[in-house]
Amino acid sequence: MTEKNPVMRRVLFGIAAFLFLLAPGGLFAGARRDASPASPAEPAPAAAPAPVTIMVAAAASLEYSYRQELIPRFQSQYPWITVEGVYDSSGRLQTQIEGGLEADVFMSAAERQMNALRDNGFIAPDSVVPLLQNKIVLIKPAGTATTVTSFDNITNAAVIALGDPASVPAGQYAREALTNLGNWDAASAKASFGGNVTEVLNWVGEASAEVGVVYATDAATTDKVEVIAELPDGILSTKVIYPVGRVSSSARAGEADMFIRFLQTPEALDVFKAYGFSPNN
Repeated sequence: MTEKNPVMRRVLFGIAAFLFLLAPGGLFAGARRDASPASPAEPAPAAAPAPVTIMVAAAASLEYSYRQELIPRFQSQYPWITVEGVYDSSGRLQTQIEGGLEADVFMSAAERQMNALRDNGFIAPDSVVPLLQNKIVLIKPAGTATTVTSFDNITNAAVIALGDPASVPAGQYAREALTNLGNWDAASAKASFGGNVTEVLNWVGEASAEVGVVYATDAATTDKVEVIAELPDGILSTKVIYPVGRVSSSARAGEADMFIRFLQTPEALDVFKAYGFSPNN
């Protein structure tokens, strides 16, 4: 263009300016982008489950494995579920459940208590699993001398610590074994009867009794006692079975069943085996 055509020069300048405004990054282009609809929002994450607490009523011989290993592992997998444990003789727990104890899961040291609760409607029948086996052993205080060498000559002891057969499965097994061996009357005359197997273990560990009868798993929890002998096979009419089941009145049946399923996993069974139990295959 020449200086002789100023009008054309102004027209061309205006066209160039307009094209600049439309170009990417120009003012109008930015306005179009800003006016475009916003992208859809990400879906909100699923709400975490509401916190739940369940109560497990378990035989005293399970306390170590439950408190130290099993409950912490379960809670790490299901952090919204808190597990509280109450531990005592299976007979006492049976009576407490019958009396309204708000337990969700019951694990007994014998089938007798579980069967009684199930037959009377306190345990959901389809939830019962005969999970573990244990052994009955004869123990003495560590480092002490005794002439007792087996269940056959247990009456050589001055004081014998036993679970009360009225409520303690270990005491019931001891009574059956010693009756079958022909020395229950003489042994019971020298017996101090504990309210659960933990009391029996502690009495022997403190040397308050010369010998005692407990589960193999209990003897393995302390270095204060030594095992004299394991009850031979065939003395008892049944194996020492630990069943677990859901309390029928549980208001948290889903979580109770989750805990029972967890106890059957290879991870949980490995813990039980480390504490001396055997899976009941």
